[in-house]
Amino acid sequence: MSHLHNRGLSAMRRSFQPIIFGALCVACCATASAQTATAPDAQPPGHATTADGRHTLNMKDADIQALIATVSEITGKNFIVGPNVAGKVTVISARPMRPDEIYDVFLSVLRVHGFAAVPSGSMVKIVPEAMAQQDGGTGVGTTRASAADELVTQIVPVKHVSAAELVPILRPLMPQGGQLIAHASSNSLVVSDRAGNVERLVGIIQRIDTVSDAQVEVIPLVHASAAEMARTLTMLADDKTAQANGEAARVFADTRTNSILLAGAKNGRLRMRALIAHLDTPIESGGDTQVIYLHYANAKDLVPILQGVASTLSGVAPPTATKAGEGAGGGSVSPATIQAHAETNALVISAPPAIFRSLAAVVRQLDIRRNQVLIEAVIAEVSDQTASELGVQWQVSGNRHVIGGTNFSSSNSPGNNILSASQKPFGVGNGFNLGYLAGTITGPDGKPIAQLGALVSALRGDGKSNILSTPSVLTLDNQEAQIKVAQEVPFLTGQYTTNASATASGSTTPTNGITNPFQTIERKDVGLVLKVKPQINEGESVRLDIHQEVSSIAPTVSGAVDLVTNKRELTTSVLVKDDSLLVLGGLIDNQAKDNVQKVPALGDIPLLGNLFRYRTNSHTKSDLMVFLHPKILRDAATEAAVSSEKYNYMRTEQLQMRQEDWPITPRSQRPMLPEVHDFLASPTLDGDPGMRQPSKSAEPRQ
Repeated sequence: MSHLHNRGLSAMRRSFQPIIFGALCVACCATASAQTATAPDAQPPGHATTADGRHTLNMKDADIQALIATVSEITGKNFIVGPNVAGKVTVISARPMRPDEIYDVFLSVLRVHGFAAVPSGSMVKIVPEAMAQQDGGTGVGTTRASAADELVTQIVPVKHVSAAELVPILRPLMPQGGQLIAHASSNSLVVSDRAGNVERLVGIIQRIDTVSDAQVEVIPLVHASAAEMARTLTMLADDKTAQANGEAARVFADTRTNSILLAGAKNGRLRMRALIAHLDTPIESGGDTQVIYLHYANAKDLVPILQGVASTLSGVAPPTATKAGEGAGGGSVSPATIQAHAETNALVISAPPAIFRSLAAVVRQLDIRRNQVLIEAVIAEVSDQTASELGVQWQVSGNRHVIGGTNFSSSNSPGNNILSASQKPFGVGNGFNLGYLAGTITGPDGKPIAQLGALVSALRGDGKSNILSTPSVLTLDNQEAQIKVAQEVPFLTGQYTTNASATASGSTTPTNGITNPFQTIERKDVGLVLKVKPQINEGESVRLDIHQEVSSIAPTVSGAVDLVTNKRELTTSVLVKDDSLLVLGGLIDNQAKDNVQKVPALGDIPLLGNLFRYRTNSHTKSDLMVFLHPKILRDAATEAAVSSEKYNYMRTEQLQMRQEDWPITPRSQRPMLPEVHDFLASPTLDGDPGMRQPSKSAEPRQ
């Protein structure tokens, strides 16, 4: 029981301790107030005031709360002391100080002990430094002067350098509790630290934030080539020592103006300018001659163009006309000499550096890969012909003399008539022939010949033709191409014979003879001829200059002294979209002919007049159309695809012919193209140059 009683007394004693402590504090405060009121000249311990209003602080191991109270009394500032503010402080001063100096000393003491004073309206909060950073220091947007040890937050704008680049430079210069943040959008720094440190950092930032001497400088060259100069200077700029010192300059070449562009610091640019001045000097005699190897263009074709450009640049009259590749000749002496080397397709140019650079620029723009155009023409001709003949011919003859008869000509078999029956009694013409013989007569050789008295002829003929030609040709842009599939047919253009008089030996009678007969013949192409010159326009269209000719030999025509040819020719210029179809021309011909031959008076008799008439009829209808299909081939892949398609088409046709059973030639010996990849891999064949035997997989089964 006594133990429980003691514990109860202890608990009551602990509960009354805060009350007793508060009462004692109130009593002390009241006593201090009474002492102050009764003795106004009394001062806190460690604090002395001089007659001129200055104060001296001398405190050793004093409570920080007492220091705060003393400073509040001296400066007249109101403080709010945080619950974590505690400790012992020592302040020793050898001379009196003004109240503002006392406040600076107070801030320094707080900083040493890890506390900070944060103004908040009419009050000043005394809190740990970590809490003061989060609470926001003074100085944001204010212009008042702050004490060196006052915690402030300041926004420092940066004008010439990047704020993010300054953070790693300034961070080592700040204490651990300081804050430094870069704001990229406004290119500014947010610094939160003691006012003295912030002022020091602002001074460093202002020294760094200056206009940089890194600029871009353009240096025109007079003698040297900008591209070669830039290549040399770039190799020198790769020096690691210069890069470490920040003096390395970047070098670029502008070939159009033949200038060097330098970018970097002033020291690096001065170093490069000195090198450029030494290198951009005239070269010795013989160094102005250079060789330019061409990739696509023809060197001989570029010589006259470059000669004209060089003459224009130098102001000298252009040279007289010479053969391509022979350089200038005659006239004024040109400062540039241009020759073509056909074996290597190269240009040899001797000219001053300025003129050579202009000529080299022209060569670069002309020496480009030209597009190709595949032109496929389709010539379709369909014709339909019908003909009919019907007639009766009579012939009455005696044993010695011809008394009379009819002789009608046949349009389908010219020159074949009744009178020829005496020599060719059974070759009376085509079609149905019905006649009777009226005895025989004796021919010149004494042999009897059947005598034809009457002949009835009837003929009906139908003919149709369907001709399709598809010539195609591949050519470069602006280059004329021609494809010709024709026969060289001889045409008689003239003949001449020489008549001479000769005297037989031993006789005075002259004998006429023919000597030295000859004929002049001209061979002409009869078949298909396609000439085309494409020009690729901007976009997807092609301008084509076309000459199309289709000719053939016509059947023999009565009265013609030589061969007769049929000719269809087309010459035009068209604009066609790439990979589209266009009709170039067409011909629709429809002809109908009727011919009646009869004996006057007798042929007009009804019904019986048919025995004295010969009628022929012909009807011809032909349709001819020409189509064009151009396709631009801009790269090697498209060209290979088109060529492979045509190649495989021919190979497929040969494979189908190999499958036929009727030819006597064995299948293994029938010619056939190899596969595309085999042909490209090895263009030579076993036993047959330019061909390869097809693989066993491609050979059809027997």
